[in-house]
Amino acid sequence: MRTSMSQNRCMSETDPGCGLRESKKRRTRDKIRRRAMKLFTDKGYSQTTVDDIAAAADISPRTFFRYFPSKEMLVIADDLDEILVAAIRAQPDDMPPLMAVRVALDDAFQQVADDDWTTDVTRQQLLFTVPELRSALFSELERTIEMLASLLAERTGRTADDFEVRVTAGAVVGAMMGSGLNTSTDHARRSQALKFLEAGLPLR
Repeated sequence: MRTSMSQNRCMSETDPGCGLRESKKRRTRDKIRRRAMKLFTDKGYSQTTVDDIAAAADISPRTFFRYFPSKEMLVIADDLDEILVAAIRAQPDDMPPLMAVRVALDDAFQQVADDDWTTDVTRQQLLFTVPELRSALFSELERTIEMLASLLAERTGRTADDFEVRVTAGAVVGAMMGSGLNTSTDHARRSQALKFLEAGLPLR
């Protein structure tokens, strides 16, 4: 999760309201990110330039900067946030908050193509392992807590700066981090971590 994805991102060309122009932008953005992640994996983040990414994506460097203000922001930006936010808001009002987050994560997982999840796992691996991106990692975690706090506040009728709301949001992020974000069973481990948190962390 990171900087909010572009407004009204189309998830498929058949989505209502997804015009040809938006669809083309989505495809181009996705192509840039996927080609970039492959280069980062093959060559390393530091050794990959914007020119390299542009060439791999068959675009000009100028076009790259229309979609991402920098190479760093290509990694930091989380295009899956909007899906997760919508999924949490779609859960029944009487569902317990932690359960709502877990079920929403499961729902979001079903909506997103395998390639998008693979790209996101690579993105998170870079945030945790590339020294140049470490400074962005704290901001990423802080922003994620803020996003979850706002969503939990909506569900509970509290404010986003409520102590218990913020602690809960932080616990959710901590549980997912503790589950091991960089594993091949990433989603299953996150879901398991949230179930453990729901149960009150019954460590024996």
